[in-house]
Amino acid sequence: MQRRTGLVALGLFALLGLWTLRVFLPAVGWAIILAVSLWPWRQRAVSLWPGGADFTWPALFTLTVALFFVLPLVMVAHAVTTDGRFALQWVLDVRAHGLAMPDFVAHLPAGPAIAAWWDTHLAKPGALGNLGLPGADGHSPFGTGQHLLGLVLHRLVLAVFLLLILFFLLRDGERVASSLRVGCERAFGAAGVNVAMQALRAVRGTVNGLVVVGFGEGVLLGLVYELCGAPHAALLGLLTGLLSVVPMGSVVAAAVAAGLLASADKMLFAVVVAVISAVVIFIADHFVRPVMIGDATRLPFLVVLLGILGGIEALGLIGLVVGPSLMAVLMLLWREWVGSQQGPLNPAHASPRVPDEAPELP
Repeated sequence: MQRRTGLVALGLFALLGLWTLRVFLPAVGWAIILAVSLWPWRQRAVSLWPGGADFTWPALFTLTVALFFVLPLVMVAHAVTTDGRFALQWVLDVRAHGLAMPDFVAHLPAGPAIAAWWDTHLAKPGALGNLGLPGADGHSPFGTGQHLLGLVLHRLVLAVFLLLILFFLLRDGERVASSLRVGCERAFGAAGVNVAMQALRAVRGTVNGLVVVGFGEGVLLGLVYELCGAPHAALLGLLTGLLSVVPMGSVVAAAVAAGLLASADKMLFAVVVAVISAVVIFIADHFVRPVMIGDATRLPFLVVLLGILGGIEALGLIGLVVGPSLMAVLMLLWREWVGSQQGPLNPAHASPRVPDEAPELP
């Protein structure tokens, strides 16, 4: 009875601790994911210079992660502040005079019908209100400036804590991993340790697949934007790489690039950007990324794709990593349970019995 009471009390304290830290759980989760992904590189760096294991290498890796996130945000913020007044002036002009129809619309197969609808709904003053776009009524879709400042400060605090947790995980990761391994083995045995190691491999493979494929998409489509003469090609390529972590998210940046070219009467280049972007994004999101993640976690293509989409739907952005990792753990348990893979649930001496003849169906 005392043992059961102690376990119940331990569970309650654990839940209370999680509830207390609920605001910082996303930062903790991302810090763990980044630490697991960077750990092999950290080990290689420590083997080159063991003296930097306590501070130098963790600080350098943390600084690299900070630059990877902060530098793109600074570039985007600079571009927004530079070009924001032009966008605001465009919104004010459309609200005051209506949205003029582009010349190429009249040459489309359904041009007359589209032109009639455009003149009725968009060419008149207040066009953005007719479109139902956020902010078309003159009010910011993000609320008041004070509310927006509060959201920015909240995200900044979480980012600072993420980097702080990541630094300590990279510094003391061996002790943390050893204690977690002991606790997992005491609670669940060898099967629990095997499942935990598979989850770590799945997390590392998922992050590597997202980063590598996103970098490739950003560089390749950035070159396409530059060759086609799109304005701010480098910024659009950067946004393409950042948004590519979400399945089909890079379509937004490609659509912006094609739209900017179309608005500058470069219809041929806009079509080229749209076609090449569609092909590259489709291949990257539906073939390259699931294959890279699946190779690292030994998962089928469909399971990886469903894990990514389901993880985003259930957990948000962090579900990009948690979803495939959870699928990898479930597939590991299933393979051991049915006997197709050796492990604690299917030891070597307990091979499944295969019947000599198939049973007759009733």
